Amino acid sequence: MSDGQTKATTIMSLNWSAKDHKNMNQPAATGQKRSRNDAGNKATVVLGAQWGDEGKGKVVDLLATDADVVCRCQGGNNAGHTVVVDGKEYDFHLLPSGIINSKSISLIGNGVVIHLPGLFEEGDKNEKKGLKGWEKRLIVSDRAHIVFDFHQVVDGLQETERQAQEGKNIGTTKKGIGPAYSSKASRTGLRVCDLLGDFKDFSMKFKNLVHQFQSMYPALTVDEYAERLRPMVRDGVYYMYEALHGSPKKILVEGANAALLDIDFGTYPFVTSSNCTVGGACTGLGIPPLNIGDVFGVSKAYTTRVGIGAVGELLQTRGHEVGVTTGRKRRCGWLDLVIVRYAHMINGFTAIALTKLDILDVLDEIKVGVAYKLNGKRIPHFPANMDVLHKVEVEYETFPGWKTDTSAARKWNDLPAKAQNYIRFIENHIGVPIKWVGVGKSRECMIQMF
Repeated sequence: MSDGQTKATTIMSLNWSAKDHKNMNQPAATGQKRSRNDAGNKATVVLGAQWGDEGKGKVVDLLATDADVVCRCQGGNNAGHTVVVDGKEYDFHLLPSGIINSKSISLIGNGVVIHLPGLFEEGDKNEKKGLKGWEKRLIVSDRAHIVFDFHQVVDGLQETERQAQEGKNIGTTKKGIGPAYSSKASRTGLRVCDLLGDFKDFSMKFKNLVHQFQSMYPALTVDEYAERLRPMVRDGVYYMYEALHGSPKKILVEGANAALLDIDFGTYPFVTSSNCTVGGACTGLGIPPLNIGDVFGVSKAYTTRVGIGAVGELLQTRGHEVGVTTGRKRRCGWLDLVIVRYAHMINGFTAIALTKLDILDVLDEIKVGVAYKLNGKRIPHFPANMDVLHKVEVEYETFPGWKTDTSAARKWNDLPAKAQNYIRFIENHIGVPIKWVGVGKSRECMIQMF
């Protein structure tokens, strides 16, 4: 046995007890057959089915009322979720929306990139609104990467350069998310576990990281957050394993951004820097695919995005369509079922939450995009190439508006027949049942169908 093997064996014997081996479900030395029924608890995943801002926070808040663990798996404070509880409006960017539930634990997973000043500012801001004891309910994975202020500076510079060189930019939030993920991919990024280790070593790594971007940036100031962060930090992989294989628990995963912003499947390059489809829940938390349960997609009753396209002024005004993170107006248009169906192909939704139906209440007629045509022929897929996407013609179905206020509806039978027909058409076209219909801001305004 080599010295390295001896050392590794010694470390294992020091750090691992018989209880740890039992917890890892190791078969007995007698050759006892492992049970086939030890898959553990299932995690419910909530994901955006469009370009973000669909109301995922509201759905998560609804499900989090009886959840034991609520997790964020990817993205950073470029996400923005608004939750209204008892008339109070809470804005979340890094904190899982489930942090409102005082009986559940909130976990920021390894797939998230964390701007520490932003995290504590967000927590303190919501604490003033009534969010008490959030620091005691929050766990941060030691494998999560850190967003530094210079990442945000670089983000802004890159946008300026794109505008100067190409006459257009991507429209990032300038929160440093892309540059932080770039540092992670180039293996020069710094993680939470680095911050809580030897600070001289951390400082040296930080200087090397800054040197990678070949610019001068302000002095390092993150050490002031280390001690405040330390009590929250855990080994995220082991924590999730215990949650999945311990006593029965309801585990909820809150996706940030949405399918059409996914780095692989979105409208590239106008996307975010992470996988915000269902695979991101596995890689961003260390959850095996076997432990993924229901996957709920969230879609508005119309389409919005911050980016390309003309603004539908009526929908924008009635829907108060302004980004939670950036304050930018969201571009609005008719519901595009091609993209919702495409999101379903990737995520395998078990049900859909259709939000903001009430915004359509005043319209005489409502259109729904049902297919794309290219050179006069229907295409069965969502184009990967943006030049091709700009050339497609959208085929619409037109429905009569219901011209009735739906904001007071609390059950299916309260909705007008024409609204019911609109919902059933969407459901049948994408082949996924609609479980909730949203007609307002608060959790009470989510009509549960089954």
